Amino acid sequence: MNIVILAAGMGKRMRSRLPKVLQPIAGRPMLDHVLDATAPFAAGSPRIIVVGHGAEAVEARYADRTDVRFALQSPQLGTGHALMQAVPSLDKNDPATLVCLGDVPLLSSETIRRMTEAAETNEMVLLTVELENPTGYGRIKRAEGRPYAIVEEKDATDDERRIREVNTGIMLLPTARLEGWLSSLTNTNAQGEYYLTDVLALAAHEGVSIAAVQPDHVWEVEGVNSKPQLARLERVWQRVQADRLMDAGVTLLDPDRIDIRGTLTCGRDVEIDVGCVFEGNVVLADGVKIGANCVLKNVEVGEDTVILPFCHLEGARVGAAGRIGPYSRLRPGAELAGGNHIGNFVEVKKSVVGEGTKINHLAYVGDADVGARVNIGAGCITCNYDGVNKFRTVIGDDAFIGSDTQLIAPVKVGAGATIGAGTTLTREAPEGKLTLSRARQVTIEGWKRPVKKA
Repeated sequence: MNIVILAAGMGKRMRSRLPKVLQPIAGRPMLDHVLDATAPFAAGSPRIIVVGHGAEAVEARYADRTDVRFALQSPQLGTGHALMQAVPSLDKNDPATLVCLGDVPLLSSETIRRMTEAAETNEMVLLTVELENPTGYGRIKRAEGRPYAIVEEKDATDDERRIREVNTGIMLLPTARLEGWLSSLTNTNAQGEYYLTDVLALAAHEGVSIAAVQPDHVWEVEGVNSKPQLARLERVWQRVQADRLMDAGVTLLDPDRIDIRGTLTCGRDVEIDVGCVFEGNVVLADGVKIGANCVLKNVEVGEDTVILPFCHLEGARVGAAGRIGPYSRLRPGAELAGGNHIGNFVEVKKSVVGEGTKINHLAYVGDADVGARVNIGAGCITCNYDGVNKFRTVIGDDAFIGSDTQLIAPVKVGAGATIGAGTTLTREAPEGKLTLSRARQVTIEGWKRPVKKA
């Protein structure tokens, strides 16, 4: 079927330079979520996004996608006028056209599926919802149980305003009738706009069979026009993800204090403390424990590994039975084989770290190949950058790197070598031997500490 997403609104109440449909939910533009929900029904055809305010920014955001195309609405004269702009791009051979809204981000694919099922026996399907307080919404008028008109709040009578069933703006329309209906719309209403909702009355007048479908949750059809509304739907979305995780056996110490901004896949007996953020694609194996206030982005963590509080991991792979943190940072390209201890204020970047290797305190390991069972002491640095180029450091199995050592890359430390504390290593350290470089310690006899002059 044809899919049209109306995304031309200004979003004045957002008080932002960012177009409304690009405001983020779960770290991604609202429009992304609508595209995700409609993707199973696109059948390889581009979805049409009607843009207006901020059109350049919206088109730039999706410039690399071949599954969307754009129609410009300028000026913005209402939802009916918006759909008119998409008509030339519709596949006229496709019997149905789904209209969605770019600022209604939590619509589910399951709800759309129910609409398509209803369309098998009806030409037109509305998505409606019943609200305790329907103020501000267009009311659904029915006759003999079937919808026949939508009246907007500003145009409604007192009796019509008492109706609790409201329009969501999402509908499935017969493509063949659409152009005729849209050309019949008028703007003789309180807002001087062409309402898409008026096609319902036209359809009823022509005897078109009309059905209404309702979502499982009201929040699926809640629109976003302000930052408070955006924040509310953010927490709704996050709580849905939290409930999904707990249903799968994950322990969340507080399900209201987790943020998933991508895909989080968890094994059995995973435990996540409060304040954690997961971005991109994160995979946690069986028995992983994540401490409070950690940020993980595009990370794989092996089974039974413990990530202590306040760690940042991005683009890293952590093997099984490790202990990371607190206050550790694993940057892109960090690969830990397993059984590793990465301690407080340790940073690892673009390095392979062998099994059982420990880097426990205040160290930087970058562009390095570190063997198994290596101990890297406090304050050690791989000096991998000369101001222009990066160079690698190679450390063999069972090496011991004393505290406050600088390894000036490119350099190699042999297997089983020991590097004395305070060494600046500029040449290869042989296997199994002690290598150190430091000035001879002296004591100056008769020296007195200076005193402050009066």
